Amino acid sequence: MAWFRYLLYFAGVVLLTWMLTQIEISFPGSLKLHVLVGSGNGHATSEYSPVEIIQLLILGVCGALMGWVAVNCPSQRPLAFGFGGLALVFLIRELDFFLDRYVIENLWPILIAVALAFLIVYTYRHRRRFAVALGRIWPSPGLALLFAGAAILFAFVHLVGNELLWQSILGDAYKPIVATAVEEFVELIGYMLWLIGTIEYVYQAKAIAMREPRPAAQRLRQRRREGGAGKY
Repeated sequence: MAWFRYLLYFAGVVLLTWMLTQIEISFPGSLKLHVLVGSGNGHATSEYSPVEIIQLLILGVCGALMGWVAVNCPSQRPLAFGFGGLALVFLIRELDFFLDRYVIENLWPILIAVALAFLIVYTYRHRRRFAVALGRIWPSPGLALLFAGAAILFAFVHLVGNELLWQSILGDAYKPIVATAVEEFVELIGYMLWLIGTIEYVYQAKAIAMREPRPAAQRLRQRRREGGAGKY
């Protein structure tokens, strides 16, 4: 039924993109991609945009799914832990405006540094298990989609959303909202790919876990649960 899932992915991406574009076309300014903040300083942000909120929700779902894999698929735990950690890093980066404004200024780079340091140390300490987990699941459509999403988020969005690029293209007609809108929508497709890749990775990790022999303690707990359920 993999083909059916991919049809659903396609329909979901099209529907979400259509809804966002139609909302802005029907009600100009409703996506709030250029919200002025501060006391007349002209600083604008897109952090209040529905596009940004959807991105945060996607990252939350990705993190939760990777947490489920880490708990329920022991052989994939190092890999899932790493991907979940990256989702956390993305989430902190997307919340940079609110952390600066309502918590402590420049807190988000410190949080990202701590999270990345923890991920690096964990991966190094479990490098053999990490390599085994990667070898068991690669090649993988889920990992390929995760890689594609990461390439968009780490590289493509920063190059294509560059203000200097759009100033050069549009000349005197340039407005800051142009670069902001391009950046946010490119980020959104990157996060969509990340979400689809995460879902596919969960399916594969679950299939691998079901094929692997379970420890005796796990089998005993499962029999007790089944026995207890049968009494009532």
